[in-house]
Amino acid sequence: MITVLKAVDYEQPQLEQRPSDAACATKHAWARVPEEPSQDERAALKDKIRGLLKEKNAVLVSHYYVHPDLQDLAEETGGLVSDSLEMARFGRDHAAQTLVVSGVRFMGETAKILSPEKRVLMPDLDATCSLDLGCPVTEFSAFCDAHPDRTVVVYANTSAAVKARADWLVTSSCALEIVKALKDKGHKILWAPDRHLGGYIQRETGADMLLWNGSCIVHDEFKAFELEALMREHPQAKVLVHPESPAQVVALADAVGSTSAILKAACEMDAKEFIVATDNGMLHKLRTLNPGKVFLEAPTAGNSATCKSCAHCPWMAMNSLADVARVLETGTNEVLVDTALIARARLPIDRMLAFTAALKGGRDVLQLVPGIGAA
Repeated sequence: MITVLKAVDYEQPQLEQRPSDAACATKHAWARVPEEPSQDERAALKDKIRGLLKEKNAVLVSHYYVHPDLQDLAEETGGLVSDSLEMARFGRDHAAQTLVVSGVRFMGETAKILSPEKRVLMPDLDATCSLDLGCPVTEFSAFCDAHPDRTVVVYANTSAAVKARADWLVTSSCALEIVKALKDKGHKILWAPDRHLGGYIQRETGADMLLWNGSCIVHDEFKAFELEALMREHPQAKVLVHPESPAQVVALADAVGSTSAILKAACEMDAKEFIVATDNGMLHKLRTLNPGKVFLEAPTAGNSATCKSCAHCPWMAMNSLADVARVLETGTNEVLVDTALIARARLPIDRMLAFTAALKGGRDVLQLVPGIGAA
């Protein structure tokens, strides 16, 4: 099947605290965008994948941002469509011995960290993330070493090596609660990699946070000026925003939250029309769950646009039915993480899982947060 190389520009951090010989502020990457299969090809590939999943004792987990075909197929075959951590947890608890992770590289690594005894395959190992790319472990470790008094909190959108350097891992659905608890225990935070999400948490909690200067190429492109214009065209629409978006966009939101929080808000809010500022791959699930409602993409275009992503991650777009079938058939594209790295990266993940379980159970989460110097 033909693929197209899509050029992608993304920013790497340039902080005053970093060495003078640090990498250039802008690097260049690429993504392979698969050609859309015909209807007959699509049906044949889905049938083939269904058979291979059974034959190989495998389960497919897909992120909300991948192609609708992969989302639907995951659910049709007993898999899951969710965010990165839920995908990994589902794979860990599932009886299948092979996990096929339809998403980007850090998601496959997270699945392997939680299920080291299982085989984890990905449709394309080159599918990555600008937040991961913009936070190389060597530079990040040096940044951490320069601020030893701070508790290191990293977002899930990072490599296994960066997770292994952290004290705590967070997702966008639990970051506020974890950072607030750390603040209440007197911790100063070193945060990475997304500056917009970090800034949002800092504003909401008042925590002392030193931010790594990374961003998501999708969410970074949403434009407040154009969003306001779209809101004037649709005055009854509610605005749903992921906190990886710029602060000016977040300020216009009726609801701010993770992918799961956006889904919940769309289902529960008393509105028929929504403007959504997150990857447009989310629109498939939003429309499926809310057939009587209208969902509009927040603008990345307009007079002030410098759109690199046009509201869709080019690396998420690298996932295809054909590649899922291929890796199931051949066993190629296995995600491998060093055993020692798995052990270290598991610690901040386990802390987060224990915290969120306690929070959900109504228990005192502060008991799970160590004092200063013990993180």
